[in-house]
Amino acid sequence: MEIMRRVMRWVAAATVLPLVLAVAAARADAPPSPPVPAIARAWPVGLRPPVLRGWEPPATVYGPGHRGVDVGASAGEPVRAVAAGRVFFAGRVAGRGVVSVALTGTDLRTTYEPVTATVEKGDEVAAGQVVGTVEPAGAHCGARACVHWGLLRGETYLDPLLLLPPWLLDVGPSRLLPVLGVPLPEG
Repeated sequence: MEIMRRVMRWVAAATVLPLVLAVAAARADAPPSPPVPAIARAWPVGLRPPVLRGWEPPATVYGPGHRGVDVGASAGEPVRAVAAGRVFFAGRVAGRGVVSVALTGTDLRTTYEPVTATVEKGDEVAAGQVVGTVEPAGAHCGARACVHWGLLRGETYLDPLLLLPPWLLDVGPSRLLPVLGVPLPEG
């Protein structure tokens, strides 16, 4: 019985290893992908939600990592498309609601979960348009409700924060500057 198990492991390794090496070689020869354009016009929830967990790219295709960004939200809060596009998918995956939008003029797709969709596959959406509502807290962020926001180019996950222009990323305090030519109030 032990000999049979060893033979089965060897056969499995001999079958899978050439495939893994071929995929790795193809990726090594692939041209670098274009940069992600900062085309977002809104965060998926709120004005500047807290980032609960950032993007952590995996070292390998199937390796551990965090393939998106978790942003704090409240159950029932509206979820908005960060940029214009067409709904690529709206439905349930592994018990969670997911909405995916193919962004106009790019080869990129954004994903939002857990979301109860208010759009359907094929719908055109504008930047900032509501695509669903945040589902109650679940497995992804534990007891706290959040939205897992992802970005893909083909099957490759990218950091969705790259879509945000600097003015949407800046979390510093507002600063009022003097207006020239306006007299100061007397007091």
